[in-house]
Amino acid sequence: MAEKIRVGDQWYVSAKSARADENPHVLKHDETFVLFDRFGDMQQLGSGDQGLYHEDTRYLSHLELLIDGVRPMFLGSAVKEDNSVLIVELMNPDLPRNGIAKGHLHIFRGKFLWQGSCYEHVRVTNHGDAKARLRMSLQFDADFVDLFEVRGMERKRRGARLPTESTRDQVVLGYEGLDGRARRTRLTFDPAPDALDERQADFDLTLDPGQEEHLYATVVCEQSDRPRTTAPAHYDVAFRRNDDARHAALGACAEIETSNPLVNRWIQRSGCDLAMLTTTLRTGPYPYAGVPWYSTTFGRDGILTARENLWIDPSLARGVLAFLAATQAGAEDASRDAEPGKILHEARKCEMAATREVPFGQYYGTVDATPLFVGLAGAYAHRTGDFEFVRTIWPNVLLALEWMERYGDRDGDGFVEYARRSKDGLVQQGWKDSFDSVFHADGTMAEPPIALAEVQAYVFEAKLYAAELAAKFGESDLANKLQKQALALREAFREKFWVEDLGVYAIALDGQKQPCAVATSNAGHALWTGIAAPEHAKVMAQRLTGPEFHSGWGVRTVAAGQARYNPMSYHNGSIWPHDNALIAAGLARYGHTQEALRIFNGLFEASVYFDQHRLPELFCGFPRRPTEGPTLYPVACSPQAWAAAAVFGMLQACLGMEIHAEPGEISFHKPRLPEFIDWLRIRNLSIGERSVDLLLQRYHNNVGIEVARKTGEIAVRVVI
Repeated sequence: MAEKIRVGDQWYVSAKSARADENPHVLKHDETFVLFDRFGDMQQLGSGDQGLYHEDTRYLSHLELLIDGVRPMFLGSAVKEDNSVLIVELMNPDLPRNGIAKGHLHIFRGKFLWQGSCYEHVRVTNHGDAKARLRMSLQFDADFVDLFEVRGMERKRRGARLPTESTRDQVVLGYEGLDGRARRTRLTFDPAPDALDERQADFDLTLDPGQEEHLYATVVCEQSDRPRTTAPAHYDVAFRRNDDARHAALGACAEIETSNPLVNRWIQRSGCDLAMLTTTLRTGPYPYAGVPWYSTTFGRDGILTARENLWIDPSLARGVLAFLAATQAGAEDASRDAEPGKILHEARKCEMAATREVPFGQYYGTVDATPLFVGLAGAYAHRTGDFEFVRTIWPNVLLALEWMERYGDRDGDGFVEYARRSKDGLVQQGWKDSFDSVFHADGTMAEPPIALAEVQAYVFEAKLYAAELAAKFGESDLANKLQKQALALREAFREKFWVEDLGVYAIALDGQKQPCAVATSNAGHALWTGIAAPEHAKVMAQRLTGPEFHSGWGVRTVAAGQARYNPMSYHNGSIWPHDNALIAAGLARYGHTQEALRIFNGLFEASVYFDQHRLPELFCGFPRRPTEGPTLYPVACSPQAWAAAAVFGMLQACLGMEIHAEPGEISFHKPRLPEFIDWLRIRNLSIGERSVDLLLQRYHNNVGIEVARKTGEIAVRVVI
C-alpha cells in the first residue's frame, strides 16, 4: 500500500476486499454516522469500514452481542423508512449448557443516533415454557482511526491510547491525537452490568416464561476541545426527539404522490435520505455528500443537490449558499488551492486534516463550485424572491465573479481553466476528479491548464443570473457587462468545443487549447444551462440516448468504444444518477422531452433493484441484460445526496416546471409524464406564504393539470 491513498495522483478509496456485509445498515445524524451489519453489530471483516464515526473519526470499531458466548441467530433487520431507527430481530441458538432450545428467546435491538451519541435498546423475551438463565454480553472496542485510514491510507505514526476509565455502569475509551485533541468513547449501561471491563459488559438474566428484560446502552462521542455540557438524554427521551426532528424535516418539503407505488417508494426513500444526510450548521441546513466516504460539506455536491431539490424545498439552497459564502476563500494559499473569491471544495474536521497529513481541512481544489455558487444564488432568487437574503451574499457573488475573471481565466481567452497548485491536491478539479478522467481520443492525459466543457456551461449560466441580480440591485453597468460576457462565451464555446464527428462537445480543451475529442456525459451539462446551440442539442439528444452512451439503465460517463472506457471505472464508463438528472433537464430544456423520459425510465427501473429503492452514488455501466438488474460499484456511497435528489430533478425536467416568485407563477412548459406514472399529486408547493396543491394527469401526448387547493395569489400556467 502506498504511503498515500492514491493511484497516480488520484485520491483514492482503496478496495482491498469486498464488504463482508454487502448492504450495511446506515444511520446518520448531523456530524455522526454509523455502519452496522445485519445483526446490528460492527465487525472488522472484508472492507473493514463498519463502525461509529464522528467528524470523520471512528469512535467505535467493534460491537457484538452474544448469548452465552455465541452469536444469536438472525431473523431480520431493517432501517425504518424515515431513517430514524434500526430494528434488528434475533433468536437464540441451542444453548445446551443452560438447557435452552433454539427459538425460545426473542431478542429485539433498536438503535439510533442523536446529538453525537448512539443509543441501543435490547429487549429479551422468553417464549419458552420454562425458566431461562443466560448471560448476555456486549463486546466493544474503539480504534479511533481516521476515515482516511479506513479508506486505505497508512500513517507513519499515530497518537496514543489513553488509559481506560471505568465505573460500575460505564467505560471510557480514549485517544490523544497528533493534533493535540483527546477523543473519548463513553459507553454507559442501564442497568449496570453484572461484570464490566474495558472490552465487555455482561448481564446475567433470569426470565420466567413470558417475561421480558430490557437493557440500554449509550455510546457517546466526546472531544476535549468541545466538552459536553449535559449528559445524553435517556433512550426514550432521545428517541422521541429524534423522531420529531425527522418528521419536521420531511414536513417542510412539498409532498409528492403518484399512481405508482414503486415510484412512491423511490421518492419517499430519496426524501428521507436527503433529510438524514442534511446537517444543521450554524449557517443553516447543509446536505452532506454521502456515507461513508463523504459525510461532510462538499461545495459542488451541496450546490447541485440544492439545485435538484430547489423546487420542493428552497431552504436547503439558502443553507448551502450561507455556508459557502461564510467559507469563501479570502487569500491565496497554494497548499489548499485557495484564491480570493473561490468556493470551497471540501472541509474535514478529522485528525489527519488538522495535522495536514491530508489537505482537506478546508480545501478549494474545485473549478466548478464557484460558478455553480453564483448560479444557485440566481436560481434561489428566482424560486423564492428572497432578495433580502441574496443581498447579504451579493458581495460573495461579486468575489466569485472576480475569481472567474482573474484566477479562473488567467490567459484571458474567456474560458475558465484549472491547474493544480497544491502538490497534494486533486489533479482533476471538475466533478469527475479521478486522475484519469480528462484525456484525448488516443487515451493520453490532457495537460493543464484544462478548460472543461461543463465548467464553461456553468460560467455562462452564472453570468446570466448575476446580470439579472445586478440589474435588480441597481448595478446596470455590471449587468450589461456580464450579459455581453455570457453571450461571447456562448459563441466561443460552440465554436471551440463542438466535435462534429463525435456528435457532442469535447470534454475539454487542454493547455494548448486543443480539444479532448472524447464522447463523455460532460457535454450533457451544456444542455442543462443553455449554452449549447439548438442544432447541436438535436444531435446530442440522439447521441446521449443511443446504445454507446445509454446502457439501458442510464447515460454512461464515457461512451462505449472511447479510449479509457471501462464500465467498472469510477468516472470513465459508470452511471451517476445526478449526472443523468442534469442531462435529462438539459434535454427537456431544448424540447427533447422524449429522450429525457427515457433517462428517467432507466433510472426508475434501476431503483427497483437497489436495496431500499436507494440510488447509490454510481453503478457500473454494463449494457442492460434481460431479467438482470444493474451491477453495483463496490465502494459507492449509499446514500449519496445528489443521487437521492436526482428523482426530483428529473420530475421537474419532464414537467418543464419553473417557479417564479416575483410574479407568483408556476409554469409548465410542454409537460410530460413517463408511462409508469398515470397521475402525480403535489401538495403544499409553496412560494413564500402562498401554497398550492396540484393534480397532474397523463394523457397520450400531454398532461392535464388541476389546481386542487390554493392559498394566496399563485398563477398556474401551462404551455402545450
